[in-house]
Amino acid sequence: MQYPLELTFKFWALAPQISVTDASGQLMLYVRQRLFKLREAIHVFADAKRSQELYRIQADRIIDFSARYTFTDPQGMELGAVKRRGWRSIWRARYDIFDGDAVSFTIQEENPWVKVFDSLFAEVPIVGMFTGFVFNPVYLVSRLDGPTVMRLAKKPTFLSRKFTVKQTAYLSEPEATQVVLSLLMMLLLERNRG
Repeated sequence: MQYPLELTFKFWALAPQISVTDASGQLMLYVRQRLFKLREAIHVFADAKRSQELYRIQADRIIDFSARYTFTDPQGMELGAVKRRGWRSIWRARYDIFDGDAVSFTIQEENPWVKVFDSLFAEVPIVGMFTGFVFNPVYLVSRLDGPTVMRLAKKPTFLSRKFTVKQTAYLSEPEATQVVLSLLMMLLLERNRG
């Protein structure tokens, strides 16, 4: 993948959909979340026509705040997983990225006050329409021993939701796949913020 990646939510869609393009503008991934599923089932495709499925993201339980979302390839081979840290994520969004049963990375919201101010200003008539320009969350992906490897930031926009993913340290290809899929799942879960 050529970084930075740009993640764009499709604005006029009933089911949440995300397009992922690389630095050259080439579509890398297309994510579509199914509506009205008790157990989350998300498909990641190579193109917007959804002709070639690359990955699946499946929840381990029905509608749960701290479900574990497992990534598999089309043959069913497990590639990793992501899980919200339950009640610790109420104040500051925190997720663990798993490689098998071991935690390999963490995702953490850089500044939890952004979502507080965004929520407050969103309730103010007329002013609330412009919170997307001012309050933009940033999420950091770090190894357990500390260094940050990726940074996801929301771009200031009026109606659409665009995010930029920048790589800040070396990742192997399997690690990069785990991190990008985890960020996609996290965005689908956190999409009401910012």
